[in-house]
Amino acid sequence: MVDSSQSFWYACYTKSRAEKVAAKELESMGIEHYLPLIKTSRRWSDRIKWVEVPLLKSYVFVKVSRENYLKVLSMNSLVRYVTFEGKAVPIPENQIASVRLLLNEGAELEVVSEKLEPGESIMVQAGLFMGLLGELIEYRGRKKVLVRIGKLSESILVTIPLELLIRNYKAI
Repeated sequence: MVDSSQSFWYACYTKSRAEKVAAKELESMGIEHYLPLIKTSRRWSDRIKWVEVPLLKSYVFVKVSRENYLKVLSMNSLVRYVTFEGKAVPIPENQIASVRLLLNEGAELEVVSEKLEPGESIMVQAGLFMGLLGELIEYRGRKKVLVRIGKLSESILVTIPLELLIRNYKAI
């Protein structure tokens, strides 16, 4: 981090199945955070129920300045920051906004952990996902929009009609 007063988004690993606990702890500490949740049905022997589960297992996102950076690590439910070459990797604000947009609009998402080759840069020019930035790739024989989230090993795939995309998009 360059400026102690400036805040950046970071991904933190949580203890196993402790994403919601971590979010509650962060909220009680007054630290801005984001835990992307999706609704899914779960079946028990006597019923089926809709529950909210984390989109990205074992991750929660925090927006902290240098002042709160170490405070986050003191929490019991968090293990560590996601790092690259030993340093926590900031996540661009637009990538967090993209995940929020996809979840708020109820897109059918697919989270993939495999390493995917870079695709053609795109921006969605119309529809529910207008302004979304990503990459157009072919995945399992279908064209999909790939949204990468910083240096996380997981990426999000979504199907968007090709006519809504500006291909070979170059951000100004």
